Amino acid sequence: MAAISNPHSVSIRVFGFLRHHMDEQGLSYAFDKDINPKGETAYNIAVELHIPPEEIEAVFINGKVKNIHDSVFSGDRVAFLPYGTPGPYRVFLGIAKENVERARREKTMANGEDQK
Repeated sequence: MAAISNPHSVSIRVFGFLRHHMDEQGLSYAFDKDINPKGETAYNIAVELHIPPEEIEAVFINGKVKNIHDSVFSGDRVAFLPYGTPGPYRVFLGIAKENVERARREKTMANGEDQK
């Protein structure tokens, strides 16, 4: 019989060079993680996992490229990808566009303005 998963967890996948951060902690590259029932940002999850956000180029949430500052909720699937994705794929997948939005949000947050 399959175990009932925690209703306040997300499925995490870590790819490429980011995996060494999981190795250092003895964690798998694919695992479930408990999160706040109200949700958390992908950025905060990365920090909790000791993955430096500046090493993450793309975050996929439920199979779609999203901003690292977007919220993740119970039941979501989250994947962290490092820099190094070939150029055309960065455009086709929307990674390049999302990185422009990430830079805008981070500049806004650094200036103490609203995030959106």
